[in-house]
This record gives sequence, structure tokens and C-alpha cells, in this order.
Amino acid sequence: MCTAIVSVDPSSPVPVLLVGVRDEFVARAWQPPGPHWPGRPGLIGGRDLRAGGTWFAVDPAAPRASCVLNGRGRMAPENVRASRGELPLLVAAGGGLDGLDLPRFDPFHLIGAEPGAVRMWSWDGIELTGRELGPGLHLVVNRGLEGEGPETGDSEDSFMSERIAHFRPRLAAAVRPEPGGGGGAAEVWGEWLPLVDGDGIARNDKRALLPLLDLGGGRVWGTTSVSLVAMSREGLRYDFSSAPGDPRAWSSVR
Repeated sequence: MCTAIVSVDPSSPVPVLLVGVRDEFVARAWQPPGPHWPGRPGLIGGRDLRAGGTWFAVDPAAPRASCVLNGRGRMAPENVRASRGELPLLVAAGGGLDGLDLPRFDPFHLIGAEPGAVRMWSWDGIELTGRELGPGLHLVVNRGLEGEGPETGDSEDSFMSERIAHFRPRLAAAVRPEPGGGGGAAEVWGEWLPLVDGDGIARNDKRALLPLLDLGGGRVWGTTSVSLVAMSREGLRYDFSSAPGDPRAWSSVR
């Protein structure tokens, strides 16, 4: 139940804001953001230790950022399945999806952001669609942009719908931040930071942006990190939290 939040304001000195909330089994091992890929030395991101890819990648020099969310649809055959964690690395490095063997990937929503444009691709296992995310606020969940995809009737549907219903108006009403290079996360992200820290909502609440759910059998699913990127034509700022909901846990990556 990952979430991405995108704000585009071409008139702002910081025209693009990108928030990536990663949800995963909490026992799945990963490394914090760093230059983990020798073949792509310009990229920074957290590294999943099982598959080697990432959920959120940044190229500070470009500047460019990309994040991926699981989608819904037909899954790839197990014998040829490729990790979706490769996709943010590809897009953050300036590549596109042309020529990619898409049937090897499970369904996804992929966001690529630059100061002048934000693009979103969605793959349902059969068809790839792409769109520009223009001026305004955009929320992306596993069901797609603003939860527009079809409902399946499972419990995740209500979680996604209630999350959007709660956080969209709250984010829209907050003063849009214009983070620069100096100051801590609380200072530069202003009214947005308490919201992306969960807005005081219990983590098992259906509205939660930062869920934490005990699925039984020792399996716990929830938000394991939050990434914040602010992009201008001069560069970007990248803040990261590995303790979702703790306002003291933020650190500046870049």
C-alpha cells in the first residue's frame, strides 16, 4: 500500500515536490540511501537487499528522481520475473521504458520527475499507459492516480480510499513548502512535515499514510521509510526517514 505524493507548481522556485512512502514487510532487509550501484555512480537511493534495486532513486546532478509503486493486474510468470526495483534506477538515470521487456515485470506505477516535467507510467501486465502530471497536487496509490483504478473488494481498497480522502484536502490546505539547501527537515518542509509524519493517526487506522499491520504468523506489513525530494533547476534537496512517524528521525541525504 505504498503512496506517492507529487506537487507541481511551475511558478515556484521549487516547481516539483515528490514524496515516496514505502510499504513493505518490515522484516525485509534494506540499506539506507547511498550510491549503491557501481554501474550507475551518479544515483542515490535506498537499496533492497533481496533484489538489489530500489523504490526511490535520485540523480542529484541532473536533477532527476523516480519512484515505483506496486500496481494491480496480471502478474509476470515466475520463471522470467524481473524486479520492479530496477525501474526507478532506469528512469532516474535518464532512460525510458522503450524497448523494455515489460511482460517480465509485475504491475507497477512509476513516476519520473524533473524540474520541468513529471511523468507517470502504469503497467497492468497487459497494457502500458503514460501521462504527464501537470500543475497541482497528485496522490498515487496501488490502485493508481487518485485511486482511479478498479476496486477488487479486498480490504486494501478501503485503506486507499480513506487515505486519499483524509490526506488530499489536508495537503492541499497546507502551505506548499519551498525547501532549499539549508535548515533541518522540520524547518524547510513546514506544514507538510507533520502530515507526512502521519498526521497523528494511529498506524492501524484505515486513513493511515504510514500503516503498520500485523498479518499474523510473524508477518508485519507497514511503512518502512519516507523520502522527500524538492526539485529546482539548480538542484534538489533529499530528506529521508527510516523511522516513519518520528519527527526526530529525519536526515538530509542531499
